[in-house]
Amino acid sequence: MIEQAIKPNRILSIDALRGFDMLFIIFADRFFALLHKGGQTPFTGFLANQFSHPDWFGSTFYDIIMPLFLFMVGAVIPFSLSKRMQENTGKAQIYKKLFKRVLILFFLGWIVQGNLLALDINTFKIFSNTLQAIAVGYFFSCLAFIYLSRNGRYIMFAACLIIYAMILTVPNVPGVGQSVILPDKNYALYFDHLVLGRFDDGYQYTWVLTGFGFIATTLSGLFAGELIKSTLPRKKVALYLLLVGIAGLALGMIWGIWHPIVKKIWTSSFVLASSGVCFILLAIFYWIIDVKGKYKWAFMFKVIGMNAITAYVLSHVISFPDIADFLMFGLEQYTGAYYGALTTLGGFGLLYLILWYMYKNNTYIKI
Repeated sequence: MIEQAIKPNRILSIDALRGFDMLFIIFADRFFALLHKGGQTPFTGFLANQFSHPDWFGSTFYDIIMPLFLFMVGAVIPFSLSKRMQENTGKAQIYKKLFKRVLILFFLGWIVQGNLLALDINTFKIFSNTLQAIAVGYFFSCLAFIYLSRNGRYIMFAACLIIYAMILTVPNVPGVGQSVILPDKNYALYFDHLVLGRFDDGYQYTWVLTGFGFIATTLSGLFAGELIKSTLPRKKVALYLLLVGIAGLALGMIWGIWHPIVKKIWTSSFVLASSGVCFILLAIFYWIIDVKGKYKWAFMFKVIGMNAITAYVLSHVISFPDIADFLMFGLEQYTGAYYGALTTLGGFGLLYLILWYMYKNNTYIKI
């Protein structure tokens, strides 16, 4: 669906932070890797490492990007669903929209990383993408918002963390023994192989039972959205967002001593720690933009954030760096090993021009 006007009273910090997150998804990992290829310095190496995922344990800045995407989806639920519920939109219509969004997100996930466009059943992946993780987290978080009290949602959040932690440590994995948080030795990965068969991800990442973590991450964003939507003064909202973020990060790191932080299987300690970072980032953006009123610096982020799904899909379907290479090939002789980073930057510029054109024409693609 294409909307031709921005709805009033938007929380600008949410749009800006969504764009900030999307910038790293569509640009940063490739750019910093290629920048290090050209520079080969300790500093470029540090940046390249921070924008790549660790082999298993621990976390880098890049590990926050996917949770932040889910978190921001959850943050808008109190605004979107509250309006529909206040307008007495029938439950049937709400369900229709929910199922439509889930189906579209799964379909787009099949396009960008499920190899659907290859038209080869042997390479097709059923569940292997950020958009599909969003679909799961969004659907169940919406149901929680509709049917559960605020305390009920808190209980649901805690239950998701506890249940998933038990799934990763209590059952036996056939042929392996008791599930442990290691590659190929955890029950979540075994369950993916069992349920999805030859259509599973094929890597160390897990998706089906990891849905408990996706739901918890999205719920954490919902909690932040409820706080922003409350009648509290904005300065207090910013302070509470920061305090919750610090507490979540601390709890996640403490729990991580016994229940390691692993992004690939979205452990419960990872949910707490990453959600804590998301709260902190939102507190910073909210304080600067919505409390202090300083928003001009975030214009680029806003342009991207207003069409985040469009940016994500286009960046995965179309190789903008290759298009930039077609236009900039004459510079390779002068830039040498930095040429790859330059074409990545140029490709991002081309994608940004599309998003800017859509923004200037008040065209926003929603699902």
